[in-house]
Amino acid sequence: MLQIDIITIFPEYFKALLGLSISGRAEKQGLVRYRVVDLRDFAVDRHGTVDDYPYGGGSGMVLRPEPIFNSVEWCLGHADPQVERDKTIVILLSARGELFNERRAERYSLAGQLILICGHYLDVDERVALHLADDELRIGDYVLSGGEPAAAVVLDAVVRLLPGSLGDFDSATGDSFFDDLLGAPQYTRPREFRGHAVPDVLISGDHKKIKEWRQNEAQKLTSLRRPDLLK
Repeated sequence: MLQIDIITIFPEYFKALLGLSISGRAEKQGLVRYRVVDLRDFAVDRHGTVDDYPYGGGSGMVLRPEPIFNSVEWCLGHADPQVERDKTIVILLSARGELFNERRAERYSLAGQLILICGHYLDVDERVALHLADDELRIGDYVLSGGEPAAAVVLDAVVRLLPGSLGDFDSATGDSFFDDLLGAPQYTRPREFRGHAVPDVLISGDHKKIKEWRQNEAQKLTSLRRPDLLK
């Protein structure tokens, strides 16, 4: 079982999210356990302070290191006894991080414990990135108001790869990026809609030709939209 801890100042963000769709089903099946940790429970004072002004001046506030270090250490100390420390990965969600991709999702799905740190305000004290986090990740080349949406993306991409979460492993193998290609186009009923028909090969019943068609279409789409993947 994979344990996923999410450290955030907005725990309510995840209350409904974790119970929905594949994420919720995976937890009910015992494939994953979620724990949302309120960073303010580890604040430096009784007022729940977790941020402060940046050294050197400038606008905005920076999340202090003490609450984050303490919350991560709490997660480690309260992990499932079967989780080995070398199978725990601490992830800081940050616009300066490396780009999250399918390869990382696959690696994370093999971990015993993931600890996701959601940044907020102007930034997170750099000592968190340098001396606490194993990975610093971004989900795209843009800035979010906080790390919560990014944590949700990472969580969803990882959980769907856990054996049994989808019910049918072939559902994952046909996804975009699974084999470094974009996924082939998919069709369903009706066979014809507003003059647009489903390709004949998909209703031919010839599984070999269907497989070849999908592979060729995946190659075409990847070459057109993401040629960098073919390199």
